[in-house]
Amino acid sequence: MMNPATLLRRATLCCMVFEILWHSGQGLNVCMSGSATSCEECILIHPSCAWCAQEGFGRVRCDLTQSLHIRGCKAQFIEFPSSQTSILKSNPLSTKGSAPSQNEVTQIMPQKISVSLRPGDQTSFKVQVRQVEDYPVDLYYLMDLSLSMKDDLVTIHNLGTKLTEEMSRLTSNFRLGFGTFVDKNISPFSYTEPKYQNNPCNGYKLFPNCVPSFGFRHVLSLTDKVDRFNQEVQKQMVSRNRDAPEGGFDAIVQAAVCKEEIGWRKEAFHLLVFATDDVPHLALDGKLGGLVNPNDGECHLDKNNENSASTQMDYPSLGLLGEKLAENNIYLIFAVTRRYYVIYKNYTALIPGTTVEILDMDSKNIIQLIVNAYNNIRSKVELTVSDQPEDISLSFTATCQDGQPLPGLRKCSDLKIGDTVSFDVNVEARSCPKGAASQSFTIKPVGFKDRLEVTVDYSCDCGCTRAAQTNSSVCSSTGTFTCGKCYCEPGYLGSHCECQEGESGNNPLGACREAEGKRMCSGRGECSCNQCLCYESEFGKVYGSFCECDDFSCARHKGVLCAGHGECHCGECKCHAGYIGDNCNCSTETTSCLADDGQLCSGRGHCVCGHCHCSEPGAFGDTCEKCPTCPDACGTKRECIECRLFNSGPLADNQTCQRLCKDEIITVEALDTDDSAGVLCLYKSENDCVMKFMYSEHANGKSILTALKEPECGGGPDALMVLLAVVGSILMVGIILLAAWKLAITVHDRRAFAQFQNARCRARYEVASNPVYKQPGASDAVREDFSMYDKPFNGGHH
Repeated sequence: MMNPATLLRRATLCCMVFEILWHSGQGLNVCMSGSATSCEECILIHPSCAWCAQEGFGRVRCDLTQSLHIRGCKAQFIEFPSSQTSILKSNPLSTKGSAPSQNEVTQIMPQKISVSLRPGDQTSFKVQVRQVEDYPVDLYYLMDLSLSMKDDLVTIHNLGTKLTEEMSRLTSNFRLGFGTFVDKNISPFSYTEPKYQNNPCNGYKLFPNCVPSFGFRHVLSLTDKVDRFNQEVQKQMVSRNRDAPEGGFDAIVQAAVCKEEIGWRKEAFHLLVFATDDVPHLALDGKLGGLVNPNDGECHLDKNNENSASTQMDYPSLGLLGEKLAENNIYLIFAVTRRYYVIYKNYTALIPGTTVEILDMDSKNIIQLIVNAYNNIRSKVELTVSDQPEDISLSFTATCQDGQPLPGLRKCSDLKIGDTVSFDVNVEARSCPKGAASQSFTIKPVGFKDRLEVTVDYSCDCGCTRAAQTNSSVCSSTGTFTCGKCYCEPGYLGSHCECQEGESGNNPLGACREAEGKRMCSGRGECSCNQCLCYESEFGKVYGSFCECDDFSCARHKGVLCAGHGECHCGECKCHAGYIGDNCNCSTETTSCLADDGQLCSGRGHCVCGHCHCSEPGAFGDTCEKCPTCPDACGTKRECIECRLFNSGPLADNQTCQRLCKDEIITVEALDTDDSAGVLCLYKSENDCVMKFMYSEHANGKSILTALKEPECGGGPDALMVLLAVVGSILMVGIILLAAWKLAITVHDRRAFAQFQNARCRARYEVASNPVYKQPGASDAVREDFSMYDKPFNGGHH
C-alpha cells in the first residue's frame, strides 16, 4: 500500500501532465511556448519539460518527453532531470534505552539522507520516531530563592530521596542536579544600599536575616548521589530582592548552555524544572538598570559557580530562551503557583518543548508535579526543522497510533513509551539558488538528541553542458557546440554560425516572417542572415525566432506581473511551484487553510487558492472555525472551557489547549440566556454538576465564550432531616391506619346494636299483642333477675 506522500506526489505529477496536455489541446505547449534557448532554461520552465541534445534535431528542442520521442529524438540525448531521494544512513530503531553503549540507542530513522531537487518537482521520504523504554534522565532543579519561597525551601529538604524513588519506576538511570536564582544584584531590581549589602533583610521584622541577592548560582552538578542533593538543599538560605519579577530566565539560559558545569549527558533525556511563585523579567527590562547589552546566550559561570555577567547584560528574550533550550535538547517544566499559571501557559506556546504545571504554595506537590510533567512530555512526539533553506518548502503528514494520515501536522500525542509513529515529508525546491551549491537542514523531535540530517543538491544543470565543445567545427569554428546546439561568438549568426551580422541570406524576408502576411520579425526586430535580431526594450526582453515573445506582456495581479509568483514567458505566466492561474495569484498550499485542530477549513468548507470557502451554513472565519449554529459548536467549545477554566478534559495538555483554544472567555455569576446573538450550551461535568456557557461571535470577528464561574451543583441531602422525615412518615401512616381501624369498628358496632334494638322491639310487640300469651309463673326474685334484661344498653356490647 502506498503511503500518502507517494500518492500526493503522483497526483501532483498527474495534474502537471494534465495541465500540459490541456494547453497542448488548445494549441499551446507550456514547454514550447517558453522559447527556451538552452537546456537550463528549458528545465526551469516546468518539471515536465525535457531538452533534446541530439545534433541536427531541429530548432525547437524543449518539449515534453513523449513529444521528443515522437519527433525522433533518441533516448540517450534527452535531458530530463528529476527529484529523487537517497538514504545514506538508516540504523534500526532501538527498543531499550539501557544499551551497553548509549551511542547505540536510536530513536529516529533514517539518520542521514540526500535529496536531489529539480525546481518545481517534489520528492518525499518517511521519518519514523520511537521513544525507547528505560532511557536515562537528567533532571536539574532550578529554584527561586527569593524571600517568598522560604516555606518551599523547607518542603524540598528531602526532595532528592523521594523524587529518586518515584523516577526509579520510570528509568533505571536517573541523575539529579540543583541550582538557584534570585535577581540581578543592581538597582532597581535588588537592594543596593550599604546596609543591605550583606543582609538584604536588614530591618525586615518578619524575616530579619537572609543572604545577599544573586543572579544565578549553580549548586550541584547532575549526580546519582541523592544524599548530596539533600545536603546541598538543606544548606540553602533565601534572599530578598526589591521588585516582584525575578531573574529566572537569566538562570534558565545559564543552566542550558553551561553543559560541562551542569553535567548534561549527551545520551540522556534532559529535564529542567523551574520552580517560582512570581513572573520573570524579560528582554529590555535590564534597561531600567542601565544594561543596554543584549544577552549573548553564552555560559558565564565563574569560580564561585555564579553568573558573572548577570550585572553586565540584559535579560534574555523568549526567542533566545527557546533557541538555547532546543540547541541543548532540554525540556523546560514551569512549576508555578496558580496565580501565574496563565502567564506561563502563554509562554509555552512561544517556547517549543515547554510545559507548565501548578505548584502548591509550599511546593508539597512538587514530586507528583514532576512525574506528571515527565509522563506528559513522553506521551508526545513533535518534529522541528532547523536551518531550512529559503527556497525549500516542506510539508508534513503525521501518522500516529490510529494509523490515519493527518496532513499538515508534525505532532503525535497520547503515546505510550515504546510506540512508533511516522511522518511523511514532502520536499520541493521553488527555484535554483545562486551558485546552486549544496545545502542542508535538520529534522529532529523536540527534546531528542537524535536527528535526521538532510543534504540538498539542486538539479539545475544539464549533463550535456559538461560536454561543451568550444570553437567546434560544427559551429564553423566560431561558436560553442553545447547540448546539440551552436552558441555563436559575437558578430556571428546562423544555426551553424555560418553568417556574420549584416549579411543577407537567400530569402531573408521569408525566413524572418512567422507566417505569410505578418510583419517581418513581428515588427520588433530586423532580419540579418535569415535570422531576426530583436530590438531591446525598456520593459524587458524581446525574444523568439520571429521576436514574437517577450517577458513583460503577461497578466498582472494588483499591478504585479504574474502576481510575483511566476515568470512571464511569451505572453503567458509560468507559475512557480505552489501557484496556479492565469496570473499565478492562486496558491495550491493548504497550510493557510488548516484549522487549529488540523482539519482543512475545520471540516466545514473547501480550500481554494489558499483561502477557505465555507460550505457549512453559518460557518465563517479564516478557516471556517466560527460557527455558533453548527451541531458540533457546543462540543468543541466545551473542551476549551474545561481546559482553560478547570485544567481538565481531553485538551488539558498545555500546548494543545493553548493552540486550539484562543477564544476570549468571560466568567460571570449568572448567564443572560435572553441574548439572541448567542447560543446556550450546557453539559454535565464529571461530578454530575451542570456547566453552562454562551457562545457568540461579535461584529469585530472575535469569538466570545461567556461561562459560569462554577458549575451548578445541587446541594447534598441532610442525613438528619432524611431520618426525621422517614420516622415522621412512618408514625403518620400508623396513626392514620389506627384511626381508620377505630372508625371502622365503631361504625360496625353501631350497626349491630341498631339491628339488636330493632329485633328486641319486634319481640315485645309480638308478646304484648298475643292474647293467649300469659306470663309464666315465677317467684318475684326470679322475675327481678330477668327484669334487668329489659333495661336498654348504654352503647356497650357483649
